[in-house]
Amino acid sequence: MNVFIVHAHPEPQSFNGALTRHAQQVLQAEGHQVQVSDLYAMGWNPVSDRRNFTTVANPDLYKQQAEEAHAVANHGFAPDVQAEMDKVSTCDVLIFQFPLWWFSMPAILKGWVDRVLASGFAYGGGRWHDRGVFRGKRAMLSLTTGGGETYFSPEGLSGDILMQLYPINSGVLRFCGFDVLPPHISFAAARVSAEQRAAYLESYAQRLRTLATTQPIAYPSLAEFDETFRRRVTG
Repeated sequence: MNVFIVHAHPEPQSFNGALTRHAQQVLQAEGHQVQVSDLYAMGWNPVSDRRNFTTVANPDLYKQQAEEAHAVANHGFAPDVQAEMDKVSTCDVLIFQFPLWWFSMPAILKGWVDRVLASGFAYGGGRWHDRGVFRGKRAMLSLTTGGGETYFSPEGLSGDILMQLYPINSGVLRFCGFDVLPPHISFAAARVSAEQRAAYLESYAQRLRTLATTQPIAYPSLAEFDETFRRRVTG
């Protein structure tokens, strides 16, 4: 498979860095191709604006989706954006590697999503969820947290981490058609022992070796959602 890792951490010696390096080694040993976009090392610009494009649909009023549709039709994305689009288009598996900051992605990774997963390219025209552009591809989050696992449990102070990740898993990845795998979470990575970090690396290796066979998270299909909505409306 062709695995594309979007890595979002400013420190190469961080545990996030160790996870990405380990992923490269494990996946290549399994015979897979690996591409990595290290956003901080690339100097990725997270701000989504007219710099996304080499074309202009309306010079007087900026509407992002209108500019995206125009760029799709006229090959008008900026080179940095187009390069990332090409990586997404050719990958079989997309992995986001990041630290959980303020219960979400770092801004640089959110900016990657804003700029790269453009309307007309990643979704649109009825292409979303199980009818999405990237149906047949897989995606997974690999992340670290500051707090321990109990802190992010359903009864913990911060609540269920799977609910916190829902906007990314469902609202970004599944929305674009990916089959979303359960996340790999390294809890309190900076605070646990070296032995626990080694265990995290080994558990991640096992997840990576089973990318093709791991059961995705179950989300309702559009047909199921439509039927549920119809029943609620009609009583």
